[in-house]
Amino acid sequence: MRLYKKIRLCYIEAAAVALAVCALLFPSMQLFKHTGDNFFTVRLNGVEVGRLSSTENLDDLLVRARRQAVQDIGSDELVFMDAELETEGSEKLWAAVDDEADVVERMADVMKRSRRETLHRSYTVKVNETAVNLGSYDDVDELLERALAPYDTRNQYQVDLELDSDREINVLEAVISPRNEALMEDEQFDTTAGVTAELEEMFAAVEPEVERGFEDYTAGLADIDYAEKIEVVEAYLLEDELNTVEEAVDLVTKEQETQIIYKVVSGDTLSQICLTNDIPMDELIAINDALEDENTMIRVDQELVITVPEPELSIMWKEEQIYTEDYEAEVQYIPNDDWYTTQRVTLQEPSAGRRKVAAVIEYRNDQEVGRQILKEQIYAEAVPKIVERGTKIPPTYIKPISGGRLSSGFGARSAPTKGASTNHKGVDWATPIGTSVVASNAGTVVHAGWASGYGYAVYINHADGRQTRYGHLSKVLVKTGQTVSQGERIALSGNTGRSTGPHVHFEIRINGSAVNPLKYLN
Repeated sequence: MRLYKKIRLCYIEAAAVALAVCALLFPSMQLFKHTGDNFFTVRLNGVEVGRLSSTENLDDLLVRARRQAVQDIGSDELVFMDAELETEGSEKLWAAVDDEADVVERMADVMKRSRRETLHRSYTVKVNETAVNLGSYDDVDELLERALAPYDTRNQYQVDLELDSDREINVLEAVISPRNEALMEDEQFDTTAGVTAELEEMFAAVEPEVERGFEDYTAGLADIDYAEKIEVVEAYLLEDELNTVEEAVDLVTKEQETQIIYKVVSGDTLSQICLTNDIPMDELIAINDALEDENTMIRVDQELVITVPEPELSIMWKEEQIYTEDYEAEVQYIPNDDWYTTQRVTLQEPSAGRRKVAAVIEYRNDQEVGRQILKEQIYAEAVPKIVERGTKIPPTYIKPISGGRLSSGFGARSAPTKGASTNHKGVDWATPIGTSVVASNAGTVVHAGWASGYGYAVYINHADGRQTRYGHLSKVLVKTGQTVSQGERIALSGNTGRSTGPHVHFEIRINGSAVNPLKYLN
Protein backbone atom coordinates (compact mmCIF):
# COMPACT_ATOMS: atom_id res chain seq x y z
CA MET A 1 0.00 0.00 0.00
CA ARG A 2 2.79 2.38 0.90
CA LEU A 3 4.53 1.50 -2.38
CA TYR A 4 1.35 2.41 -4.34
CA LYS A 5 1.09 5.78 -2.59
CA LYS A 6 4.75 6.44 -3.34
CA ILE A 7 4.29 5.61 -7.01
CA ARG A 8 1.18 7.85 -7.22
CA LEU A 9 3.08 10.72 -5.61
CA CYS A 10 5.91 10.33 -8.11
CA TYR A 11 3.37 10.40 -11.00
CA ILE A 12 1.84 13.64 -9.72
CA GLU A 13 5.27 15.22 -9.30
CA ALA A 14 6.24 14.19 -12.83
CA ALA A 15 3.04 15.64 -14.23
CA ALA A 16 3.66 18.94 -12.43
CA VAL A 17 7.19 19.09 -13.79
CA ALA A 18 5.91 18.36 -17.29
CA LEU A 19 3.36 21.13 -17.04
CA ALA A 20 5.99 23.55 -15.86
CA VAL A 21 8.27 22.60 -18.76
CA CYS A 22 5.39 23.06 -21.24
CA ALA A 23 4.58 26.44 -19.78
CA LEU A 24 8.22 27.48 -20.31
CA LEU A 25 8.85 25.88 -23.69
CA PHE A 26 5.37 26.26 -25.34
CA PRO A 27 3.92 29.67 -24.46
CA SER A 28 1.21 29.18 -27.12
CA MET A 29 -0.30 26.32 -25.20
CA GLN A 30 -3.43 27.44 -23.36
CA LEU A 31 -5.62 25.92 -20.70
CA PHE A 32 -9.25 26.27 -21.78
CA LYS A 33 -12.44 26.26 -19.77
CA HIS A 34 -15.44 24.15 -20.65
CA THR A 35 -17.45 26.79 -22.64
CA GLY A 36 -18.24 24.96 -25.90
CA ASP A 37 -16.13 25.45 -29.08
CA ASN A 38 -12.93 27.16 -27.96
CA PHE A 39 -10.39 26.01 -30.57
CA PHE A 40 -10.71 26.94 -34.27
CA THR A 41 -8.87 25.68 -37.31
CA VAL A 42 -8.85 28.41 -40.02
CA ARG A 43 -8.65 27.62 -43.74
CA LEU A 44 -8.33 30.14 -46.60
CA ASN A 45 -9.27 28.88 -50.07
CA GLY A 46 -9.09 25.35 -48.69
CA VAL A 47 -5.57 25.76 -47.25
CA GLU A 48 -5.03 25.65 -43.46
CA VAL A 49 -3.51 28.95 -42.34
CA GLY A 50 -3.67 28.70 -38.54
CA ARG A 51 -5.37 27.76 -35.30
CA LEU A 52 -7.02 30.39 -33.11
CA SER A 53 -8.89 30.47 -29.84
CA SER A 54 -11.50 32.90 -31.26
CA THR A 55 -12.87 34.05 -34.61
CA GLU A 56 -13.77 37.55 -33.47
CA ASN A 57 -10.76 39.18 -35.17
CA LEU A 58 -10.78 36.95 -38.23
CA ASP A 59 -12.10 39.63 -40.63
CA ASP A 60 -9.47 42.09 -39.43
CA LEU A 61 -6.76 39.49 -40.00
CA LEU A 62 -8.04 38.95 -43.55
CA VAL A 63 -7.93 42.70 -44.29
CA ARG A 64 -4.35 42.86 -43.00
CA ALA A 65 -3.42 39.85 -45.11
CA ARG A 66 -4.99 41.33 -48.27
CA ARG A 67 -3.14 44.60 -47.74
CA GLN A 68 0.14 42.75 -47.26
CA ALA A 69 -0.46 40.61 -50.39
CA VAL A 70 -1.13 43.66 -52.59
CA GLN A 71 1.94 45.38 -51.17
CA ASP A 72 4.08 42.34 -51.93
CA ILE A 73 2.73 42.16 -55.50
CA GLY A 74 3.57 45.83 -56.05
CA SER A 75 0.95 46.52 -58.81
CA ASP A 76 -0.58 49.96 -59.41
CA GLU A 77 -3.67 48.37 -60.95
CA LEU A 78 -6.61 46.83 -59.17
CA VAL A 79 -5.80 43.22 -58.23
CA PHE A 80 -8.46 40.54 -57.85
CA MET A 81 -7.73 37.64 -55.47
CA ASP A 82 -9.91 34.80 -54.23
CA ALA A 83 -10.47 34.89 -50.45
CA GLU A 84 -12.87 32.27 -49.10
CA LEU A 85 -12.57 31.68 -45.35
CA GLU A 86 -13.63 28.52 -43.51
CA THR A 87 -13.44 27.72 -39.78
CA GLU A 88 -13.83 24.44 -37.93
CA GLY A 89 -14.49 24.70 -34.18
CA SER A 90 -13.96 22.17 -31.40
CA GLU A 91 -13.72 22.08 -27.62
CA LYS A 92 -10.25 21.58 -26.11
CA LEU A 93 -8.98 21.49 -22.53
CA TRP A 94 -5.40 22.14 -23.51
CA ALA A 95 -4.17 23.15 -27.01
CA ALA A 96 -1.59 25.22 -28.84
CA VAL A 97 -2.74 28.31 -30.88
CA ASP A 98 -0.85 30.36 -33.49
CA ASP A 99 0.35 33.92 -33.28
CA GLU A 100 -1.93 36.30 -35.27
CA ALA A 101 1.04 37.71 -37.20
CA ASP A 102 1.90 34.20 -38.42
CA VAL A 103 -1.71 33.64 -39.47
CA VAL A 104 -1.71 36.93 -41.42
CA GLU A 105 1.53 35.92 -43.15
CA ARG A 106 0.12 32.56 -44.20
CA MET A 107 -3.13 34.21 -45.41
CA ALA A 108 -1.13 36.64 -47.54
CA ASP A 109 0.85 33.79 -49.12
CA VAL A 110 -2.35 31.90 -49.98
CA MET A 111 -3.96 34.98 -51.52
CA LYS A 112 -0.90 35.70 -53.65
CA ARG A 113 -1.07 32.14 -54.96
CA SER A 114 -4.83 32.58 -55.57
CA ARG A 115 -4.34 35.84 -57.44
CA ARG A 116 -6.35 36.11 -60.61
CA GLU A 117 -5.61 38.50 -63.45
CA THR A 118 -5.08 42.21 -62.92
CA LEU A 119 -8.17 44.36 -63.47
CA HIS A 120 -7.24 47.29 -65.73
CA ARG A 121 -8.65 50.74 -65.42
CA SER A 122 -10.77 50.92 -68.58
CA TYR A 123 -13.59 52.77 -70.31
CA THR A 124 -16.88 51.28 -71.49
CA VAL A 125 -18.42 53.10 -74.47
CA LYS A 126 -22.14 52.46 -74.94
CA VAL A 127 -24.12 53.24 -78.12
CA ASN A 128 -27.75 52.10 -77.96
CA GLU A 129 -27.48 48.44 -76.87
CA THR A 130 -23.90 47.98 -78.08
CA ALA A 131 -20.99 48.39 -75.66
CA VAL A 132 -17.23 48.25 -76.31
CA ASN A 133 -14.44 48.28 -73.72
CA LEU A 134 -11.29 50.29 -74.34
CA GLY A 135 -8.12 50.35 -72.31
CA SER A 136 -7.42 54.08 -72.24
CA TYR A 137 -8.95 57.54 -72.64
CA ASP A 138 -6.88 57.98 -75.83
CA ASP A 139 -8.49 54.84 -77.31
CA VAL A 140 -11.95 56.28 -76.59
CA ASP A 141 -10.97 59.57 -78.26
CA GLU A 142 -9.60 57.72 -81.30
CA LEU A 143 -12.80 55.67 -81.66
CA LEU A 144 -15.03 58.76 -81.57
CA GLU A 145 -12.78 60.73 -83.92
CA ARG A 146 -12.59 57.88 -86.44
CA ALA A 147 -16.38 57.66 -86.55
CA LEU A 148 -16.43 61.32 -87.69
CA ALA A 149 -13.43 61.15 -90.02
CA PRO A 150 -15.27 60.05 -93.24
CA TYR A 151 -17.41 63.19 -93.06
CA ASP A 152 -15.09 65.69 -91.32
CA THR A 153 -12.34 65.39 -93.93
CA ARG A 154 -10.72 68.73 -92.96
CA ASN A 155 -10.66 67.88 -89.25
CA GLN A 156 -12.78 70.94 -88.40
CA TYR A 157 -14.46 69.42 -85.34
CA GLN A 158 -13.27 67.82 -82.12
CA VAL A 159 -14.85 65.45 -79.62
CA ASP A 160 -14.89 66.15 -75.89
CA LEU A 161 -16.20 64.03 -73.03
CA GLU A 162 -18.33 66.00 -70.60
CA LEU A 163 -20.02 64.92 -67.39
CA ASP A 164 -23.72 64.18 -67.93
CA SER A 165 -25.48 66.37 -65.36
CA ASP A 166 -28.73 64.42 -65.75
CA ARG A 167 -27.21 61.22 -64.38
CA GLU A 168 -26.68 60.45 -60.70
CA ILE A 169 -23.60 58.35 -61.37
CA ASN A 170 -20.48 59.60 -63.14
CA VAL A 171 -21.28 59.15 -66.82
CA LEU A 172 -19.43 61.01 -69.56
CA GLU A 173 -21.20 62.08 -72.74
CA ALA A 174 -19.54 62.67 -76.12
CA VAL A 175 -19.97 66.27 -77.29
CA ILE A 176 -18.80 67.64 -80.66
CA SER A 177 -17.58 71.24 -81.00
CA PRO A 178 -15.80 73.26 -83.73
CA ARG A 179 -12.03 73.07 -83.61
CA ASN A 180 -11.62 76.88 -83.68
CA GLU A 181 -9.18 77.98 -81.03
CA ALA A 182 -8.79 81.49 -82.43
CA LEU A 183 -12.49 82.18 -81.98
CA MET A 184 -12.35 80.88 -78.41
CA GLU A 185 -9.42 83.23 -77.63
CA ASP A 186 -11.28 86.19 -79.10
CA GLU A 187 -14.26 85.42 -76.89
CA GLN A 188 -12.03 84.99 -73.85
CA PHE A 189 -10.33 88.40 -74.21
CA ASP A 190 -13.36 90.37 -75.44
CA THR A 191 -13.41 93.58 -73.41
CA THR A 192 -16.54 95.04 -74.99
CA ALA A 193 -18.90 95.85 -72.15
CA GLY A 194 -21.05 98.47 -70.52
CA VAL A 195 -22.31 101.35 -72.68
CA THR A 196 -20.36 100.22 -75.74
CA ALA A 197 -22.03 96.82 -75.72
CA GLU A 198 -25.50 98.32 -75.33
CA LEU A 199 -24.89 100.72 -78.25
CA GLU A 200 -23.74 97.90 -80.49
CA GLU A 201 -26.87 95.85 -79.67
CA MET A 202 -29.09 98.89 -80.35
CA PHE A 203 -27.51 99.60 -83.76
CA ALA A 204 -27.68 95.90 -84.68
CA ALA A 205 -31.42 95.89 -83.91
CA VAL A 206 -32.24 98.87 -86.17
CA GLU A 207 -29.73 98.20 -88.95
CA PRO A 208 -31.48 96.70 -91.99
CA GLU A 209 -30.47 93.18 -92.88
CA VAL A 210 -28.38 93.06 -96.05
CA GLU A 211 -29.14 90.23 -98.45
CA ARG A 212 -26.23 87.84 -98.75
CA GLY A 213 -24.60 87.19 -102.10
CA PHE A 214 -23.29 83.84 -103.31
CA GLU A 215 -19.79 84.97 -102.40
CA ASP A 216 -20.90 85.17 -98.75
CA TYR A 217 -21.58 81.44 -98.60
CA THR A 218 -18.73 79.05 -97.86
CA ALA A 219 -19.08 75.60 -99.35
CA GLY A 220 -18.15 72.80 -96.97
CA LEU A 221 -19.07 71.10 -93.72
CA ALA A 222 -21.50 73.27 -91.74
CA ASP A 223 -22.32 71.04 -88.76
CA ILE A 224 -21.84 67.49 -87.54
CA ASP A 225 -23.13 65.40 -84.65
CA TYR A 226 -23.73 61.84 -83.53
CA ALA A 227 -27.24 60.58 -84.27
CA GLU A 228 -27.23 58.47 -81.10
CA LYS A 229 -26.28 59.39 -77.56
CA ILE A 230 -22.84 58.08 -76.58
CA GLU A 231 -22.14 57.31 -72.93
CA VAL A 232 -18.71 56.57 -71.46
CA VAL A 233 -18.17 55.14 -67.97
CA GLU A 234 -14.99 54.21 -66.15
CA ALA A 235 -14.62 50.52 -65.26
CA TYR A 236 -12.09 47.93 -64.09
CA LEU A 237 -11.93 44.98 -66.47
CA LEU A 238 -9.84 41.92 -67.19
CA GLU A 239 -7.38 41.99 -70.06
CA ASP A 240 -9.40 39.61 -72.24
CA GLU A 241 -12.52 41.80 -71.87
CA LEU A 242 -10.89 44.76 -73.62
CA ASN A 243 -11.42 45.58 -77.31
CA THR A 244 -8.81 46.98 -79.61
CA VAL A 245 -9.61 50.28 -81.29
CA GLU A 246 -10.00 48.46 -84.62
CA GLU A 247 -12.52 46.04 -83.11
CA ALA A 248 -14.45 48.89 -81.49
CA VAL A 249 -14.58 50.93 -84.71
CA ASP A 250 -15.84 47.88 -86.61
CA LEU A 251 -18.54 47.14 -84.01
CA VAL A 252 -20.02 50.63 -83.92
CA THR A 253 -19.59 51.78 -87.55
CA LYS A 254 -20.14 48.58 -89.58
CA GLU A 255 -23.52 48.45 -91.30
CA GLN A 256 -26.00 45.98 -89.82
CA GLU A 257 -29.55 45.00 -90.73
CA THR A 258 -31.84 47.36 -88.77
CA GLN A 259 -35.64 47.33 -88.73
CA ILE A 260 -37.45 50.62 -89.41
CA ILE A 261 -41.05 51.64 -90.12
CA TYR A 262 -41.97 52.40 -93.74
CA LYS A 263 -45.20 54.30 -94.43
CA VAL A 264 -46.96 53.35 -97.68
CA VAL A 265 -47.49 56.23 -100.13
CA SER A 266 -49.80 56.54 -103.12
CA GLY A 267 -48.68 54.34 -106.01
CA ASP A 268 -46.68 51.93 -103.86
CA THR A 269 -46.74 48.20 -104.54
CA LEU A 270 -45.10 45.46 -102.50
CA SER A 271 -42.71 44.66 -105.36
CA GLN A 272 -41.76 48.34 -105.70
CA ILE A 273 -41.15 48.65 -101.94
CA CYS A 274 -38.90 45.57 -102.06
CA LEU A 275 -37.00 46.91 -105.07
CA THR A 276 -36.51 50.40 -103.63
CA ASN A 277 -35.36 49.17 -100.22
CA ASP A 278 -33.40 46.15 -101.50
CA ILE A 279 -35.33 43.64 -99.39
CA PRO A 280 -36.48 40.20 -100.65
CA MET A 281 -40.25 39.73 -100.92
CA ASP A 282 -40.28 36.63 -98.69
CA GLU A 283 -38.40 38.53 -95.97
CA LEU A 284 -40.83 41.48 -96.16
CA ILE A 285 -43.78 39.08 -95.77
CA ALA A 286 -42.08 37.19 -92.92
CA ILE A 287 -41.56 40.29 -90.74
CA ASN A 288 -45.02 41.78 -91.33
CA ASP A 289 -48.02 39.90 -89.89
CA ALA A 290 -50.39 41.99 -92.03
CA LEU A 291 -48.93 40.50 -95.24
CA GLU A 292 -50.13 37.01 -96.18
CA ASP A 293 -48.44 36.82 -99.60
CA GLU A 294 -47.25 38.99 -102.49
CA ASN A 295 -50.88 39.62 -103.52
CA THR A 296 -51.93 41.16 -100.18
CA MET A 297 -53.51 44.58 -100.67
CA ILE A 298 -51.79 47.57 -99.05
CA ARG A 299 -53.22 51.02 -98.42
CA VAL A 300 -51.84 54.54 -98.25
CA ASP A 301 -50.35 55.42 -94.82
CA GLN A 302 -50.15 51.74 -93.82
CA GLU A 303 -47.02 51.09 -91.76
CA LEU A 304 -44.74 48.23 -92.77
CA VAL A 305 -41.59 46.98 -91.08
CA ILE A 306 -38.60 46.86 -93.42
CA THR A 307 -34.91 46.13 -92.84
CA VAL A 308 -32.21 48.55 -93.96
CA PRO A 309 -28.42 48.41 -93.59
CA GLU A 310 -27.39 50.92 -90.92
CA PRO A 311 -24.45 51.19 -88.50
CA GLU A 312 -24.98 51.17 -84.72
CA LEU A 313 -23.52 54.69 -84.58
CA SER A 314 -24.81 57.04 -87.28
CA ILE A 315 -23.49 60.51 -88.08
CA MET A 316 -25.77 63.47 -88.81
CA TRP A 317 -23.97 66.16 -90.81
CA LYS A 318 -24.80 69.26 -92.84
CA GLU A 319 -22.92 70.52 -95.84
CA GLU A 320 -23.22 73.93 -97.49
CA GLN A 321 -23.13 73.70 -101.29
CA ILE A 322 -23.31 76.14 -104.20
CA TYR A 323 -24.35 74.61 -107.51
CA THR A 324 -26.22 75.19 -110.78
CA GLU A 325 -29.03 72.81 -111.69
CA ASP A 326 -32.07 72.12 -113.82
CA TYR A 327 -35.12 72.13 -111.61
CA GLU A 328 -38.80 71.24 -111.79
CA ALA A 329 -41.58 73.46 -110.50
CA GLU A 330 -44.06 71.97 -108.06
CA VAL A 331 -47.11 70.36 -109.65
CA GLN A 332 -50.18 72.57 -109.44
CA TYR A 333 -53.47 70.75 -108.78
CA ILE A 334 -56.93 72.04 -109.63
CA PRO A 335 -59.64 70.25 -107.59
CA ASN A 336 -62.81 69.01 -109.30
CA ASP A 337 -65.56 68.11 -106.85
CA ASP A 338 -67.57 66.30 -109.55
CA TRP A 339 -64.81 63.78 -110.26
CA TYR A 340 -63.62 60.79 -108.29
CA THR A 341 -60.07 60.82 -106.94
CA THR A 342 -59.18 58.22 -109.56
CA GLN A 343 -59.86 60.72 -112.33
CA ARG A 344 -57.31 63.33 -113.38
CA VAL A 345 -56.44 65.29 -116.53
CA THR A 346 -53.16 67.07 -117.30
CA LEU A 347 -53.94 70.64 -118.39
CA GLN A 348 -50.32 71.80 -118.85
CA GLU A 349 -47.14 69.82 -119.41
CA PRO A 350 -44.08 70.83 -117.36
CA SER A 351 -40.82 72.32 -118.56
CA ALA A 352 -37.58 72.35 -116.52
CA GLY A 353 -35.96 75.59 -115.47
CA ARG A 354 -32.34 76.54 -114.73
CA ARG A 355 -31.03 78.13 -111.52
CA LYS A 356 -28.00 78.74 -109.30
CA VAL A 357 -28.49 77.63 -105.71
CA ALA A 358 -26.84 77.99 -102.31
CA ALA A 359 -28.20 75.27 -100.04
CA VAL A 360 -27.57 73.35 -96.84
CA ILE A 361 -27.96 69.60 -97.35
CA GLU A 362 -28.47 67.34 -94.34
CA TYR A 363 -27.23 63.75 -94.36
CA ARG A 364 -27.52 60.70 -92.15
CA ASN A 365 -24.30 58.87 -92.91
CA ASP A 366 -24.27 58.90 -96.74
CA GLN A 367 -28.04 59.25 -97.18
CA GLU A 368 -29.55 62.69 -97.85
CA VAL A 369 -32.42 63.39 -95.44
CA GLY A 370 -33.14 67.07 -96.02
CA ARG A 371 -32.30 70.10 -98.14
CA GLN A 372 -32.78 73.79 -97.34
CA ILE A 373 -32.31 76.35 -100.13
CA LEU A 374 -30.70 79.50 -98.75
CA LYS A 375 -30.47 81.53 -101.95
CA GLU A 376 -31.30 81.01 -105.61
CA GLN A 377 -30.82 82.88 -108.85
CA ILE A 378 -33.20 81.93 -111.66
CA TYR A 379 -31.75 81.79 -115.19
CA ALA A 380 -34.84 80.21 -116.78
CA GLU A 381 -38.20 79.90 -115.00
CA ALA A 382 -39.61 76.37 -114.73
CA VAL A 383 -43.07 75.77 -116.15
CA PRO A 384 -45.21 73.79 -113.69
CA LYS A 385 -47.32 70.79 -114.56
CA ILE A 386 -51.00 71.60 -114.03
CA VAL A 387 -53.35 68.71 -113.23
CA GLU A 388 -57.10 68.73 -112.68
CA ARG A 389 -58.09 65.94 -110.31
CA GLY A 390 -61.20 64.66 -108.58
CA THR A 391 -61.94 64.98 -104.89
CA LYS A 392 -64.77 62.44 -104.49
CA ILE A 393 -63.91 59.15 -102.81
CA PRO A 394 -64.52 56.38 -105.37
CA PRO A 395 -66.82 53.44 -104.63
CA THR A 396 -65.38 50.17 -103.40
CA TYR A 397 -65.11 46.91 -105.32
CA ILE A 398 -66.02 43.48 -103.95
CA LYS A 399 -65.13 39.95 -104.96
CA PRO A 400 -67.66 38.80 -107.63
CA ILE A 401 -68.17 35.28 -106.20
CA SER A 402 -68.44 33.71 -102.78
CA GLY A 403 -65.62 31.26 -102.07
CA GLY A 404 -63.65 29.78 -104.93
CA ARG A 405 -59.93 28.97 -105.19
CA LEU A 406 -57.51 31.42 -106.76
CA SER A 407 -56.21 29.34 -109.67
CA SER A 408 -54.40 31.96 -111.77
CA GLY A 409 -53.01 35.35 -110.77
CA PHE A 410 -52.51 38.58 -112.68
CA GLY A 411 -49.62 39.06 -115.12
CA ALA A 412 -47.08 36.78 -116.78
CA ARG A 413 -47.81 33.05 -116.80
CA SER A 414 -47.45 29.94 -118.91
CA ALA A 415 -50.35 29.49 -121.32
CA PRO A 416 -52.75 27.06 -119.58
CA THR A 417 -54.21 25.93 -122.92
CA LYS A 418 -53.55 26.48 -126.60
CA GLY A 419 -54.40 30.03 -127.64
CA ALA A 420 -54.60 31.35 -124.06
CA SER A 421 -52.73 34.52 -123.16
CA THR A 422 -49.32 34.37 -121.44
CA ASN A 423 -50.00 37.83 -119.99
CA HIS A 424 -53.07 37.28 -117.85
CA LYS A 425 -55.29 40.40 -117.78
CA GLY A 426 -57.15 39.41 -114.62
CA VAL A 427 -57.47 36.70 -112.00
CA ASP A 428 -59.25 33.32 -112.05
CA TRP A 429 -61.16 31.60 -109.26
CA ALA A 430 -61.92 27.91 -109.74
CA THR A 431 -65.55 27.28 -108.78
CA PRO A 432 -68.32 24.82 -109.76
CA ILE A 433 -70.45 25.63 -112.81
CA GLY A 434 -73.57 27.57 -111.82
CA THR A 435 -72.00 29.61 -109.00
CA SER A 436 -73.63 33.06 -108.73
CA VAL A 437 -71.55 35.92 -110.14
CA VAL A 438 -72.37 39.43 -108.80
CA ALA A 439 -71.43 42.96 -109.88
CA SER A 440 -68.25 44.03 -108.12
CA ASN A 441 -69.50 47.63 -108.16
CA ALA A 442 -72.59 49.53 -109.30
CA GLY A 443 -72.61 50.56 -112.97
CA THR A 444 -73.97 50.14 -116.46
CA VAL A 445 -73.70 46.93 -118.50
CA VAL A 446 -71.92 47.69 -121.80
CA HIS A 447 -71.57 44.09 -123.02
CA ALA A 448 -73.58 40.96 -122.24
CA GLY A 449 -72.96 37.94 -124.46
CA TRP A 450 -70.25 36.07 -126.30
CA ALA A 451 -66.72 37.58 -126.45
CA SER A 452 -63.67 36.10 -128.19
CA GLY A 453 -61.55 34.18 -125.69
CA TYR A 454 -63.88 35.05 -122.79
CA GLY A 455 -66.75 32.80 -123.82
CA TYR A 456 -69.95 34.24 -122.39
CA ALA A 457 -68.97 37.51 -120.65
CA VAL A 458 -70.32 40.68 -119.02
CA TYR A 459 -68.61 44.09 -119.12
CA ILE A 460 -69.72 46.85 -116.71
CA ASN A 461 -68.70 50.53 -116.78
CA HIS A 462 -68.56 52.28 -113.40
CA ALA A 463 -68.99 55.88 -112.33
CA ASP A 464 -65.31 56.28 -111.42
CA GLY A 465 -64.25 55.55 -115.01
CA ARG A 466 -63.26 51.95 -114.40
CA GLN A 467 -64.57 48.85 -116.12
CA THR A 468 -64.98 45.32 -114.76
CA ARG A 469 -65.14 42.17 -116.90
CA TYR A 470 -66.48 38.72 -116.00
CA GLY A 471 -65.65 35.78 -118.30
CA HIS A 472 -66.17 32.05 -119.02
CA LEU A 473 -69.79 32.25 -117.82
CA SER A 474 -72.41 29.56 -118.38
CA LYS A 475 -75.35 31.97 -118.36
CA VAL A 476 -75.72 35.77 -118.60
CA LEU A 477 -78.56 37.26 -116.50
CA VAL A 478 -78.35 40.95 -117.59
CA LYS A 479 -78.66 42.94 -120.83
CA THR A 480 -76.58 45.66 -122.46
CA GLY A 481 -77.59 49.12 -121.15
CA GLN A 482 -78.99 47.73 -117.90
CA THR A 483 -78.02 49.49 -114.64
CA VAL A 484 -76.91 47.18 -111.85
CA SER A 485 -76.11 47.74 -108.18
CA GLN A 486 -73.13 46.41 -106.25
CA GLY A 487 -73.66 42.77 -105.29
CA GLU A 488 -76.52 42.24 -107.79
CA ARG A 489 -76.43 38.83 -109.50
CA ILE A 490 -75.41 39.25 -113.17
CA ALA A 491 -74.43 35.72 -114.33
CA LEU A 492 -73.63 32.11 -113.48
CA SER A 493 -70.10 30.73 -113.64
CA GLY A 494 -69.15 28.27 -116.34
CA ASN A 495 -66.43 26.85 -118.59
CA THR A 496 -66.96 28.62 -121.93
CA GLY A 497 -64.34 30.16 -124.26
CA ARG A 498 -60.65 29.35 -123.86
CA SER A 499 -60.92 27.62 -120.52
CA THR A 500 -59.20 24.72 -118.80
CA GLY A 501 -62.02 24.03 -116.34
CA PRO A 502 -64.95 25.59 -114.46
CA HIS A 503 -63.92 29.03 -113.18
CA VAL A 504 -64.66 32.76 -113.25
CA HIS A 505 -62.29 35.22 -114.93
CA PHE A 506 -62.40 38.73 -113.41
CA GLU A 507 -60.77 41.96 -114.64
CA ILE A 508 -60.60 45.59 -113.60
CA ARG A 509 -59.56 48.10 -116.29
CA ILE A 510 -58.56 51.74 -115.73
CA ASN A 511 -58.51 53.94 -118.83
CA GLY A 512 -58.62 50.76 -120.90
CA SER A 513 -55.57 49.15 -119.26
CA ALA A 514 -55.92 46.02 -117.15
CA VAL A 515 -54.67 46.25 -113.54
CA ASN A 516 -54.30 43.63 -110.82
CA PRO A 517 -57.85 43.31 -109.41
CA LEU A 518 -56.64 42.04 -106.03
CA LYS A 519 -55.23 45.50 -105.27
CA TYR A 520 -58.65 47.12 -105.64
CA LEU A 521 -60.98 44.66 -103.95
CA ASN A 522 -62.37 45.69 -100.57
